[in-house]
Amino acid sequence: MAKLVYLDSARQDLIGILRYIAKASGSVTIGQNFTGLLRQKCRYLAELPGDMGRLRPELGPDIRSSAFRGYVIFFRLRDDLFEVINIMEGHRDVESHFENLPPDTFET
Repeated sequence: MAKLVYLDSARQDLIGILRYIAKASGSVTIGQNFTGLLRQKCRYLAELPGDMGRLRPELGPDIRSSAFRGYVIFFRLRDDLFEVINIMEGHRDVESHFENLPPDTFET
């Protein structure tokens, strides 16, 4: 199993998702439960052997994605690291988002 690592961008995404769901639902618990499910999906992906998810070369080197309940988890597998790059709503302009990332986003 690869070691699961969340880039700062993914951690910020999880905080934003929690806040959004808590506000929309009126319940912090609902937001926490959903972000917990997102983290569980990331752990599951990190446990899978080989290449999983959809390859996304248009977004950056070795980036892959996997959908989960209206959100898309963007990640890459590097040696023994499973790096979660971003977690975004599926309707967002993903290509524009990745074009505007700072150059050091993919450095570890």
